[in-house]
Amino acid sequence: MEFANKEYLFLLLLIIPYLIWYVMYRKKSEPTMRMSDTFAFRYAPKSWKVRLMPVQMILRLFTFTMLVLALARPQTSNSWKNRQTEGIDIMLAVDVSTSMLAEDLKPNRLEAAKMVAAEFISGRPDDNIGLCIFAGESFTQCPMTTDHSSLLNLLQNVRADIAAKGLISDGTAIGMGLANAVGRLKSSKAKSKVVILLTDGSNNMGDISPMTAAEIAQSLGIRVYTIGVGTNKVAPYPMPVAGGIQYVNMPVEIDTKTLAEIAKTTHGDFYRATNNEELKNIYKEIDQLEKSKMSVKKFKKKYDAFQPFVFLAAIALLLEILFRITIFRRIP
Repeated sequence: MEFANKEYLFLLLLIIPYLIWYVMYRKKSEPTMRMSDTFAFRYAPKSWKVRLMPVQMILRLFTFTMLVLALARPQTSNSWKNRQTEGIDIMLAVDVSTSMLAEDLKPNRLEAAKMVAAEFISGRPDDNIGLCIFAGESFTQCPMTTDHSSLLNLLQNVRADIAAKGLISDGTAIGMGLANAVGRLKSSKAKSKVVILLTDGSNNMGDISPMTAAEIAQSLGIRVYTIGVGTNKVAPYPMPVAGGIQYVNMPVEIDTKTLAEIAKTTHGDFYRATNNEELKNIYKEIDQLEKSKMSVKKFKKKYDAFQPFVFLAAIALLLEILFRITIFRRIP
């Protein structure tokens, strides 16, 4: 709500001197009766009428306040927005091989990637975003959608132990993961099509080589951002043993050359993330590089809304008059 005549609100400051007058001088104008001795009335209880006398003053202040607000011309408005967006179609290709359980990122590589990807998705409400996962083979976890709530739920259900449980072949099929993501984007009509591929290894599985998938992406106008995640030397990996888990140092073998070549071929960029903060900054940088174009037209129509304030002022004034001539009536 807005006020067209805000200067009238300064009239509310008059309430302060009125309250001072009421407290300091009002009692002097009250009717009195001379008594030779008031000792007998010293501890006499006050009647409920005496206790409720300030209600008149409160109603008077309320009436004044409502009238001032009405003079200030409160206004409401209806607004419309015409928004035109040129969305971006994005496929996230995430490595879920068992090596993603390594804990050089906290709590592990996959969980760190999921948290950052969730923030990335939440920050792009106008884009079609999908998710495919890969280990020794690849499949689509979620096709491209603007229903990001469903996408985020499916992202949270991604686990790195699906290969260990035999639900998917273990290994790192980067070419298959990229080809799957490209296949989801090939029929897209968007002017900008992007794949964000995250892995912690080198291609050792699959029927399609990473560079073949990159060339297909390049021919379709799909830009690929590649992220190699993991420390530079060794990483602590939880190895199940009888009665618990034992951590072993697993060497980090990321094919940075191939990942960089994929990005270069498709006019994207290659990034290395050795910790959570670097991974978060990478997604922020990609977010800035791939922004949707948007034009907004805004219309607003204002309506006067002083009527409720005048109505409340009239009700309060009538109540104050009614109380004065009935329960608070004085006999001279």
